[in-house]
Amino acid sequence: MSTVVSSRGKMVALTGNGAIATGMRQINPDVVAAYPITPSTDIMQQFAAFAHDGKVETNLVTVESEHSAMSACIGAAAAGGRVMTATSSQGLALMWEMLYVASGYRLPIVMTDVNRALSAPINIHCDHSDSMGARDTSWIQLYSQNAQEAYDNLLMAIRISEHPDVRLPVMVCLDGFIISHAIENVQVLDDAEVKSFIGNHIPGPSLLDIENPVTYGAIDLQDYYMEHKKAQSVAMDNAMKVIADVSKEYSEFVGREYGFFEAYRLDDAEIAVVILNSAAGTMKVAVDAMREKGIKAGLLKPRVFRPFPAEEIAAALGHCKAVAVLDRCDSFGAQGGPLLMEIRSALYDCPNPPKVFNKIYGLGGRDFTMEDALGVLEEAKEVAATGKIRQLKEYITVRQ
Repeated sequence: MSTVVSSRGKMVALTGNGAIATGMRQINPDVVAAYPITPSTDIMQQFAAFAHDGKVETNLVTVESEHSAMSACIGAAAAGGRVMTATSSQGLALMWEMLYVASGYRLPIVMTDVNRALSAPINIHCDHSDSMGARDTSWIQLYSQNAQEAYDNLLMAIRISEHPDVRLPVMVCLDGFIISHAIENVQVLDDAEVKSFIGNHIPGPSLLDIENPVTYGAIDLQDYYMEHKKAQSVAMDNAMKVIADVSKEYSEFVGREYGFFEAYRLDDAEIAVVILNSAAGTMKVAVDAMREKGIKAGLLKPRVFRPFPAEEIAAALGHCKAVAVLDRCDSFGAQGGPLLMEIRSALYDCPNPPKVFNKIYGLGGRDFTMEDALGVLEEAKEVAATGKIRQLKEYITVRQ
């Protein structure tokens, strides 16, 4: 993401949750179904205050569980509404079966996931096990380094989700407490500018359109099920171009550059790190420190994880000698974390693929420090020099 300050809107001090709640107010969805859970609770608290004070026309539905929240979102979207919600961790896990229903019905629901570790043991702090666990539910996933990017991603998510070539739900992810509760300067657009960018909601087939009756939820056996799954796959493929187009339009609109990922000092890099969300800020400082020593280090920070931009990432990293992929969750029993497996797969067909290794870090909110970041880069430097990986997957900052 570019750090350019746009002349549009105004700069205000907001938490990450406050930035999301502000964006939701400006979007003014038809329905928000809410069952708060830490650390996303404040999003719904703030939005509920907007609804109480008459600052939105939204029908705010308070329900008895996160499963019910997504069920209500599905019903409202099937009826033709513009629909949003937010959750975290166990809340997202309780929605699990309904995530598949939302995408299978091709409903453009936009949900913020404030990333938090999954139980057990119970933990309320950040890692990415919740959203990464949902990576195969056919939800588009956008990741956010800071409150500004979370706000911008939310606005773009509406356009992406509702595009007629896509019509899939979108999950906007930001790190719990690290971003959700930290106050930052956020450039907020004027309400009229947001309305201009997102446009009017054009519903798809609606349960309330009695002139054109439709059915949602009919049984779908071996005669048509595969065709419907293929249609979902095509829609996810279509999302690549739509995300690129919407991001380009938004970048021109606000003066902040967005693509599938951010490439930081990567053009001539010999070693690189791939890392999501807030920890990318720490890693950028570490990259700068290595550059000052004459070491050609760089960083790739994915913004779009689903659909996964494999070709673009291969083009950005293929010239490197060594790539360290940092996962803030594990895929137990696999060769590495979810991000590692995607990156290795993307680089497999490069003419001279980099040596790729994995570090599992920051689980349950454990700090990721400059010392940790520099240690990863030093190891990448060693791998680049020797061509040998010491250990494919390793937990770091963990007590032995």
